[in-house]
Amino acid sequence: MTTTVDETKCTGCETCVDECPTQAITVQNEKAKVDQDVCVECGSCVDICPSEAISAD
Repeated sequence: MTTTVDETKCTGCETCVDECPTQAITVQNEKAKVDQDVCVECGSCVDICPSEAISAD
C-alpha cells in the first residue's frame, strides 16, 4: 500500500503533519509530502485530512 497526496486538493494546512505518528509527512511549497520509507500506512492522515487530499492505495 502507498500513501499519496493529491497536490491539486492539498491546501498545506499541516493537519496531517500533526497527526502522523512517525513524522513521515512534511509540507513543502504548501503541499504535503509523504516519506514512504518512514510511513507505516496507519491511515491517520487519510482520515483526518480536511480536504480529502490524502489516500492510501
